[in-house]
Amino acid sequence: MAERTRGFCKYCGKDYTKSGMIRHFMSCGERKKYLEAEHGTKSCGYFLVVISDKYQKDYWLIVEINENARLKELDQFIRDIWVECCGHLSEFAIQGVRYESEPSEDFWGRTVHKSMNVRLKNVFAPGVIAEYMYDYGSTTSLTLEVKSYRAGAEGKEKITILSRNNPIKILCSQCEKNTAEWVNPLAFYDQNPFWCMECMRKEVMKDMEPDEAAEMDDDDILDCFEIWLPVCNSPRMGVCGYTGSSKYPDQFLPDKPQKT
Repeated sequence: MAERTRGFCKYCGKDYTKSGMIRHFMSCGERKKYLEAEHGTKSCGYFLVVISDKYQKDYWLIVEINENARLKELDQFIRDIWVECCGHLSEFAIQGVRYESEPSEDFWGRTVHKSMNVRLKNVFAPGVIAEYMYDYGSTTSLTLEVKSYRAGAEGKEKITILSRNNPIKILCSQCEKNTAEWVNPLAFYDQNPFWCMECMRKEVMKDMEPDEAAEMDDDDILDCFEIWLPVCNSPRMGVCGYTGSSKYPDQFLPDKPQKT
């Protein structure tokens, strides 16, 4: 991944890299109009947080989170958009304190680490860098950076996506021509884990008689690769049983796309 990934601004639709987007939010005219138009009977604070994979930096999210949201709500959001596959345990590590989805106990039944049932305003502040882990076996590790804080009217949503990296175009490892659609989890750390449907079809049909091959449709082809996983816009792609988010599309679309 030589080129840095880009994403769209929720408010104006312009595209930037992650660092460019963070700077852009400070001056985005459409965002300023949106914030000035906020209204409500209650006010609260919002944290602007950048979430990225600890190792694969091209996967990133920029979100704004209500200070009254709890860590367990942030955990659920991360699960929904990026990591949930088999209901694994997870934890946040914030300034030396661990907050677990299911707090463990010691030999005497005493809770060793804290619960995620804590409000963000009690653990977050601009400059704080937190770690997140999902699944203690095949772990996905994320970094959360609290970039800024603002006061505003309290809205309905606790967490709002401001930007997200566009899906990374991955070429088929076999033909190096077509866009990859599937990944072989058993070869994920080898040099050729990605496959397009065309190459998968060729692989299945290479030992078939012409009449038999002609009857094979895409579903039949996929049945031959039942443990393979779909390519998706997530750092957990190809890991465990992850098949992508059922709640959030891979491509984040802005509220006001740029005119072409």
